Amino acid sequence: MAERGRPRGFDEEEVLDVAMRLFWEHGFDGTSMSELTEAMGINRRSIYAAFGNKEALFTAALDRYRAGPAAYVAKSLTLPTAREVAESFLRGSVEAFTSSDFPHGCMSVQSALTCSDAASAVRYDLAARRMAAVDAFRERFDRAQADGDLPVDVDTRALASYIVALSNGFSVQANSGVGLEALTRTVEFALSTWPSA
Repeated sequence: MAERGRPRGFDEEEVLDVAMRLFWEHGFDGTSMSELTEAMGINRRSIYAAFGNKEALFTAALDRYRAGPAAYVAKSLTLPTAREVAESFLRGSVEAFTSSDFPHGCMSVQSALTCSDAASAVRYDLAARRMAAVDAFRERFDRAQADGDLPVDVDTRALASYIVALSNGFSVQANSGVGLEALTRTVEFALSTWPSA
């Protein structure tokens, strides 16, 4: 909604991309409103009018991240077999986290690692999103199990938690400088232990 009925003097998607990169690189706590206004090229009042407070801007940036650089997650859940789902998700994680086009690692994981008690609402939201990812993979693996694609004795929640934990670990490693080749070897090892139907 534009301020006082006037059209905005900025492209909302462009400035949201800038905010996303800043939060991705520095986390919620590590990114100040002054840094946001300078990088986005708009004043604090315009940020509040367009997005709300800093937490709301972070949430909008995180949603943009999930729809853009992290879109591989939702795409992987649509694949025909459980193994393809896991492989696409893990390889997509490694490729996204080591890409030269974006900051290394996962925006939500990196932000969670640096989130203080003062930003408890953001920390809880990030935790809820991680649990929602585990639930989404568990539901997909439950369907695979019902279809005979996974053995009946596989703990689908544990399997879902395992691949999400691997991805989270890849984020930390990529942020520390571990590259595509090394992380891909870990993906291949993980897939070599995949339960066969």
